[in-house]
Amino acid sequence: MSVLQKHLYGDKMIWYITLTLSSFSLLAVYSATATLAYSNNASPEYYLLRQLVLLLIGFGITYIAHLINYNYYSRVAQVLLYLSFPLLFITLFAGTDINEARRWLNIPIVNISFQTSDLAKLALIMYTARMLSKRQHVIKDFDRAFMPMILPMVGICLLIVPANLSTASVLFMTNLILMFIGRISLRHIGLTLGFGLAAFLMFLGIATLTSYKGRIDTWKSRIEKYVNSNDTPQEDYQTTNAFVAVANGGLVRFAPGKSTQCYYLPQPYSDYIYAIIIEEYGLLGGAFVLILYLSFLYRCILIFIKSPGAFGAFLAVGLSLSMVIQALMNMAVTVGLLPVTGLPLPLVSMGGTSLLFTSFAIGVILSVSRQIETVKEEDN
Repeated sequence: MSVLQKHLYGDKMIWYITLTLSSFSLLAVYSATATLAYSNNASPEYYLLRQLVLLLIGFGITYIAHLINYNYYSRVAQVLLYLSFPLLFITLFAGTDINEARRWLNIPIVNISFQTSDLAKLALIMYTARMLSKRQHVIKDFDRAFMPMILPMVGICLLIVPANLSTASVLFMTNLILMFIGRISLRHIGLTLGFGLAAFLMFLGIATLTSYKGRIDTWKSRIEKYVNSNDTPQEDYQTTNAFVAVANGGLVRFAPGKSTQCYYLPQPYSDYIYAIIIEEYGLLGGAFVLILYLSFLYRCILIFIKSPGAFGAFLAVGLSLSMVIQALMNMAVTVGLLPVTGLPLPLVSMGGTSLLFTSFAIGVILSVSRQIETVKEEDN
């Protein structure tokens, strides 16, 4: 802990929360990848070591990002946003197709795949924070403040929707909340909701007229299963097995590596890793993970309040909202409060680029926090 105090700057509680969630990730991924390791003829420790390496790389990204003055990310946001549009467009038409969803783009030579929506999500939130900070003097103006934010937002979300409705929804919701915090007119926010809904309905209409299937049948199936879950729970294989995992965990349990539902749940190391955590550590263990995410958001709200600059304040609250909203949606799916979304649990689910982009976002938040500490020291 002395190393944490001496060499890691910014909000120490955020560092502790990040390390604790990473520990849960290692334990849960090791338990949840038993069938994956068997089906791929891999060692049971293979995915554990893979996750450990990714977490260490993520920690390095967080560390480097938190040392950079957060004001530099204002320009980075612009570059990433301009890069996101062509990458999402290419992914939509030429990305790797897995389960009828083109979310991944393969990088030639190095042969690494990454979800372009992860980059776009980060870029859009950072760009919205930039615009909110720069347009505060005309924040109620439709042409000078609202339009420069709404056009990239709708464009990015529409490019993500065909392959990943849940990610587009989280991103749209996060930006709306950020715009509300940034004092955008409620009338304009209402217009955004209407415009977003109209654009989505237009997409569905075009898809119907052109016989485009995509993920529409999957969305329909998930909603129907959720609506009818009280009548015919046996029809929803995923939700039923998630409920069994929760029931197995009971109120209090400490049984790392003793999950049985990892053999039945689809994607137990990603979409349903929270079910594995509850099964092995009980409802109290699941509640502890929930409290960690809420504590993370609380600490970021404190950064928002204390930040000397508007850009840093909006960065901290926007990036944390995106992470926590996604976490809450993942947990809600596990306990049957929402239909299946396919969203991973940030920093906990097994993954590649999603974990790395999350690590970068945490580093940016800590950069804002570090700047607050620097200003405090200078004042003293």
